[in-house]
Amino acid sequence: MSTIGTSKGSVAVEFDGVVKSFGPVQVLHGVSFALAPGHVYGLLGENGAGKSTLMKILAGYESLTGGTLRVNAQPQQFASSRDAEALGIVLIHQEFNLAEDLSVAQNIFLGHEKKKGWLLDDAAMERDAASALAAVGLNIDPRTKVRKLIVAEKQLVEIAKAIARHARLLVMDEPTATLTPGETERLFKLIAQLRADGVTIVYISHKLDEVEQVTDEVIVMRDGRFVARSPTADVTRQQMANLMVGRELADLYPPRDVVVAADAPAMRVRNFSVPGWAQDASFEVRPGEILGFAGLVGAGRTELFEGLLGLRPASGGSVEMLGKPVPQAKGWRNPRDAAKHGLTYLSEDRKGKGLHVNFGLRQNLTLMALERYAQPWLKPDAERDALAEAVKDYGIRTGSLDVKASSLSGGNQQKLALAKVLQPRPKVVVLDEPTRGVDVGAKRDIYFLIQRLAREGLAVIVVSSELMELIGLCHRVAVMRAGRIVATLDADHLTEEELIAHATGTADTTAAHA
Repeated sequence: MSTIGTSKGSVAVEFDGVVKSFGPVQVLHGVSFALAPGHVYGLLGENGAGKSTLMKILAGYESLTGGTLRVNAQPQQFASSRDAEALGIVLIHQEFNLAEDLSVAQNIFLGHEKKKGWLLDDAAMERDAASALAAVGLNIDPRTKVRKLIVAEKQLVEIAKAIARHARLLVMDEPTATLTPGETERLFKLIAQLRADGVTIVYISHKLDEVEQVTDEVIVMRDGRFVARSPTADVTRQQMANLMVGRELADLYPPRDVVVAADAPAMRVRNFSVPGWAQDASFEVRPGEILGFAGLVGAGRTELFEGLLGLRPASGGSVEMLGKPVPQAKGWRNPRDAAKHGLTYLSEDRKGKGLHVNFGLRQNLTLMALERYAQPWLKPDAERDALAEAVKDYGIRTGSLDVKASSLSGGNQQKLALAKVLQPRPKVVVLDEPTRGVDVGAKRDIYFLIQRLAREGLAVIVVSSELMELIGLCHRVAVMRAGRIVATLDADHLTEEELIAHATGTADTTAAHA
């Protein structure tokens, strides 16, 4: 751990009546609690509870409106993140803060470049970057351009960047959202090393099993207020969830409906390949069915569906929609073409590919179905009516219809993105990591929404890294490994152990059920 310095010493923090307002809207209401050095804290709360805003104040990205922030007993009002980093406080953002066209090493030292005289010391930065990457278990060349990395690798680069900056208080916002179980376990070992070195860690996650495993104490916020704290060992996951939402939260998953037999599958795929990612994939999904796709990061799940949508080159195979062959043997030319034939896709990258966060809610919602709202000219009133209906139907919480998508919490952004891909009225919808970075209350809303869609006759495909999500939701789950579908399991055979065994290649192949 040579990249982790001790020169800054420990960091103790106290929030004393912290208030934050954005214009007339107050989002933090007198928050008070303290963080001691060398502890791992789970900071819990629904999307919109104020967790991220409070941590951005701590890390110098936002200024407080009222109250006091003390670091090592001294009042602080950081002018920028650099001021906070000077005291060893580093925030790892949930949404990546990386320059795609720079190398990994350049990203790690961006704004903190090492120099040899007047020149940049690239060799030193690449050497130290390699050390930081090794600490998080990422074996890549630090000269690699970030745009060439997969999502999980970008997450590890973000963590390595914080380590290289000698963090003494490290805020991790949903750090395992894109990581494999092995990568997650490596991260937990790293957290244990940091804690032993006296580093304070604030761990923000909606994965309560991880919070239970890795933290010493949990702190709960709700509606911009501090509501509770407790040693992690003294509170159950159910109690954590109840504190977050302010009510008893039972029945996280909806009851699984029986799929009614149909004359033809909603979609049938045969021997479909995406060069370099997926080979000879064959599956079908019926109207009213929720079909899951499981597999480790890099198994080819996302790439398979990107190939079907025309987002990646595909080769061979055939696709049928409601029994009718798709004219192009290689799938569709682009997502708009696919949507016309009844298939839409919600990307795992909500802010990068799912939404235009700097656009309004109305523009985001209708983007995939503009022909309905723009013949011959755009009809803003019709768009607004559609938005009002979507806000009601999908439970999108917003104070106004006339705001940008960026103003919504993560869970509400996800609901908007889901409403967007349903605007073309598809027969099949693919939801890639539909609850990534979403709190437990919004997760339940999305699960029941998925069930409602299936109940209305839509075929739903859920690609997820959360095995319990697939087990709780799906009628069947296809498991991919190294670009191939290696098993399809019925609901009666869905267990974490069974799914992991197939994903890792350790399963008894006679246990797979088509």
